[in-house]
Amino acid sequence: MLEELHVAGLGVIGDAWLEFAPGLNVLTGETGAGKTLVTVGLALSLGARASSGLVRPSGSYPSAASASVEARFDVGGSGDPELQEWADGGEIVLSRTVRADGKSSARIGGGLAALTALAGIGERLVEIHGQHHAERLLATAAQTDFVDRYAGPEHLETLQRYCAAHAALRRATARLEVLDREDREREREKDLLGYQIREIEAARVTPGEQAALAEEAARLTHAERIREQLAGAEDALAREDGAADGVRHAAGGLSTVASLDPGASGLRDRLASLVAETNDLLAELRTYSATVEMDPARLEEVRERIQALRSLERKYGEGEEGILSYLAKASARLASVESAEGERDELGQQVAKLRLARDELAAALTAGRSAAAPRLAERITAELQELGMPGATLTVALDPLPESGPGGAERAEFRFAGGPGQAESPLARSASGGELSRTMLACRSVLAALDDVPTLVFDEVDAGIGGRTAVAVAKRLAELARRRQVLVVTHLAQIAAHAERHFLVTKENGLAGVRSLEGDERVAEIARMLSGSSRDASLAHARDLLAQASGAPAAVAPEARPKQPPEVGSRQPAKAGRRGA
Repeated sequence: MLEELHVAGLGVIGDAWLEFAPGLNVLTGETGAGKTLVTVGLALSLGARASSGLVRPSGSYPSAASASVEARFDVGGSGDPELQEWADGGEIVLSRTVRADGKSSARIGGGLAALTALAGIGERLVEIHGQHHAERLLATAAQTDFVDRYAGPEHLETLQRYCAAHAALRRATARLEVLDREDREREREKDLLGYQIREIEAARVTPGEQAALAEEAARLTHAERIREQLAGAEDALAREDGAADGVRHAAGGLSTVASLDPGASGLRDRLASLVAETNDLLAELRTYSATVEMDPARLEEVRERIQALRSLERKYGEGEEGILSYLAKASARLASVESAEGERDELGQQVAKLRLARDELAAALTAGRSAAAPRLAERITAELQELGMPGATLTVALDPLPESGPGGAERAEFRFAGGPGQAESPLARSASGGELSRTMLACRSVLAALDDVPTLVFDEVDAGIGGRTAVAVAKRLAELARRRQVLVVTHLAQIAAHAERHFLVTKENGLAGVRSLEGDERVAEIARMLSGSSRDASLAHARDLLAQASGAPAAVAPEARPKQPPEVGSRQPAKAGRRGA
């Protein structure tokens, strides 16, 4: 439960300390005194959005450099593991500072924390219902949420599974749409790659081929001249008295010399080797000469092949290596494109499976809502009777959606009739402001037994009501406070009379202050709320109202209630806990 709240520099609030009781706590005061700023400050400590307008501006007196709020909660009896993780000695302290430029910092237990962490803890501790929250009840999304919460934890688990399945289906469907949009482009790319691969493979390119072809082309082009030169070389070597004969003759002479003078044996051997080399050279010349032919057809064929290879080079890369490298890349890309086609088929099957799973969960949601809706409507209608609307009825219709959405296959719509004989119509069109506030209170009362949020805050829940209806609303809030700590900002004396703790918000010299009321001060404030004065008749009426309220069952056992605090504003800031971000 909420134990303490410290607000400073927030709007017209100067410096206020509030110590709350279990059960029903109320804040009262003149219009414009700053009552709602207390709930605004509490909301800030719970992670609500901050703005520069929350800080008392520099033109005010006195001005404030920043606004700060600190809320202390007792979570010693909570079984929530996340709350216990942040707790220090059974307490959690949430605080927020807002600068004049709108920037803010958050702390948990005295240590800096992310705003999301603050909000995550805050939603487990407090639920705030302001005027805009009552208006939010008009949205079918909020009405559907009420049905789901009333349907119970197993249904909420099914809803979570449905949301996850629907999100997975949306992601898969979006990917499938992308693949379908890319399909035409993919087909064009596939055709081009296939053509290129076939062209290169048909060419049967081999490394070094162009160099060999260039040599062959040169030989074929100059075949006649080559043969003439080869014939001349052969004749010079082989004719009588030619080079070969001269070498053999010289070798014979040196052989004779070496037999006479061993010192000439080296020259003899060299000439003998030259004779052998000349014979080999002559044989190779004759062999090579035999390969040189005049073949215009082959020359044309070689030239065409060279042109074909050069054409491939211009398209795919320099040299045979460049062409073959492009072939490898094109083949890999084609495989990737073809695998994308496989992904599309696979994804299509996956989408079908995901849709089937999603639709099964949607059917389970529909069944749960169909069972819960009439029971919820009956409970809310009963609550409305208790809240001074004896002829009012509320039904819950489930309207199918054209297609299953993020929240299921249907949406809930609250249909309201204010009295006997009135036709039911959507709550948004049929309920007045006061009826809407009481309907929100009725919904909250029904769900109180199901939720585990320890503190409920109502701001302007009493809008547009008075008289016996105010008494009924007061009793319902008091009954709700038996199960939860409740904080109400109210202008109704009937509600204030039921409070376990009564805070008065006053404004003096432009600054608002808050103090806890007891005894005659409380009687005087309730008298003011009843008639706007503190005359004897009003005071007597106030005492009667307090006596009637005290005759109701106690919201909290007396021994469980803390002693009444001293005048609010006299306390010193409480020590922060140890847990940081």
